[in-house]
Amino acid sequence: MAMPTSYCSISNPQLSKTSYHNKQVPSWVLRTISNGNYTGGCYTITKRNLRSRFHICAVTGDQGTSNVSGAEFPSDYMELLVQAKEAVESAFKDGKKLLEIEFPTAGLQSVPGDGEGGIEMTGSMLLIRQFCDRFVPAEKATRTRIFFPEANEVAFARQSAFEGCSLKLDYLTKPSLFEDFGFTTKVKMADRVRPEDEMFLVAYPYFNVNEMLVVEELYKEAVVGTDRKLIIFNGELDRIRSGYYPPFFYPKLAQLSKTFLPKLETVYYIHNFKGLKGGTLFRFAFQMFSLYRARSPILALLIHVHAFA
Repeated sequence: MAMPTSYCSISNPQLSKTSYHNKQVPSWVLRTISNGNYTGGCYTITKRNLRSRFHICAVTGDQGTSNVSGAEFPSDYMELLVQAKEAVESAFKDGKKLLEIEFPTAGLQSVPGDGEGGIEMTGSMLLIRQFCDRFVPAEKATRTRIFFPEANEVAFARQSAFEGCSLKLDYLTKPSLFEDFGFTTKVKMADRVRPEDEMFLVAYPYFNVNEMLVVEELYKEAVVGTDRKLIIFNGELDRIRSGYYPPFFYPKLAQLSKTFLPKLETVYYIHNFKGLKGGTLFRFAFQMFSLYRARSPILALLIHVHAFA
């Protein structure tokens, strides 16, 4: 099994501050750090509650990095992004239009919930930006629209990871007066899309159950019958597939497992399982899912399995 990868480190540096929605938020700082044989970027950002500050260290590497051959488990996030880029390119060449990319953001051997929710979402945001830097050509940046879960997240992205970029940033839902109770204002997707849009990337639509319903609407109204492509990035769709949401209380969400999710092509996937018989389920491009199951601290058994059959 691949060795654990250190991704996040938390500290409280002294930073200059800029105004952001009437709150004080640290400015975005990029410094180069050394990480073994790779190059990393150290990003200074803010937590979701906009109170404390921390560092997230994520490798950036070279945009010209050659493609990775084979389907070996990535050794770090730089290799992961290169593999994800290659997997998406292969899927597009094969005519696929609806893709899923899923992997943990608190470390390559972490599971959802290992990190605080806001930190995990911010990790996804950083990695999405790095993925786009590698995958989206400069001339297509203005024709690529990234949908974040809600409008406040777009404002956060513009002040941090996506500051100064040409990518179009948009949102799936808008906050409402009852946001604390899980209610948001639905956004009509037909009103958000522009004729020049060629590709949509949906960022971590899992915080509110309504977000994936809006993603399905986006697919039906703006992708079906066109040449556009849609990528769902870290949507934690296994929650829906596994019945985590009881169908009795979430009938529309349960219906997605029959109508929308089967259309998805999972082109890049890492899912870790903890416990005495834990392991890692990994898929790269169109190859079979591989299950790395630990049998002892120094021995692992590789099993090929078909998932989501």
